[in-house]
Amino acid sequence: MAPSFAGKVALVTGGNSGIGLATALAFANAGARLVITGRDQVTLDQAAAQLGKHVIAVRSDAGSVSDGNKLAALLQQQSVKLDAVFLNAGISRFAPIEAVEEQAWDTTFNINVKGPYFLIKALLPILNSGTAIVLNGSINAHMGMPNTTAYAASKAALISLAKTLSAELLHRSIRVNVVSPGPIRTPLYDRLGLPAGQVSEVASHIQAQVPLKRFGTPEEIASAVLYLAGLESAFIVGTELVVDGGMSQL
Repeated sequence: MAPSFAGKVALVTGGNSGIGLATALAFANAGARLVITGRDQVTLDQAAAQLGKHVIAVRSDAGSVSDGNKLAALLQQQSVKLDAVFLNAGISRFAPIEAVEEQAWDTTFNINVKGPYFLIKALLPILNSGTAIVLNGSINAHMGMPNTTAYAASKAALISLAKTLSAELLHRSIRVNVVSPGPIRTPLYDRLGLPAGQVSEVASHIQAQVPLKRFGTPEEIASAVLYLAGLESAFIVGTELVVDGGMSQL
């Protein structure tokens, strides 16, 4: 039976495209009211139109602590209380260590770790008892894949937060878990900073390493997120759910 979120409110960061939008749509179809964020106003407006009138769409930079604080304050002003949080927004830039500059490292960690951490802190006053937080990790945190040093390290740090924050927030009846996707067919692969032909070559190389011989879909990740956010997973705490077609397991 599909999870029900009737009468619940869910926040999805980066809910304007890819996995974030697919998850926001899945929450909406399960009866939830939505809050979504994104940096691009055009795609944010398009996503809001898809999600219907019961959505709050906020332009926000996932790597900005200030933006996170403003988001939490806005929701508090509107008397919004959250039942599910999917911290999905992230950045991926692949490069060998020789090509990684300090600014690129800082940007990766600001968006993938620092922003989510301090957003959770800012949201604490508006999280209902029983709230489920799901972090978007990555199998790169567990694989020695060349050219992913900064990205993989940031996702490893984020995954670690599921355990430490769970231990710290359980007295508030807040659970924290992680969904770690493998290769997923999303616009992210078009934003790797590579020439179009090279993106296609990289994608083909990655797909060949997946035992199922295909990329996953955003909808498959959305299903995993809703499971971790729902009552069906009430006994799952501080855990990582890997959804990668067997790539990191076989």
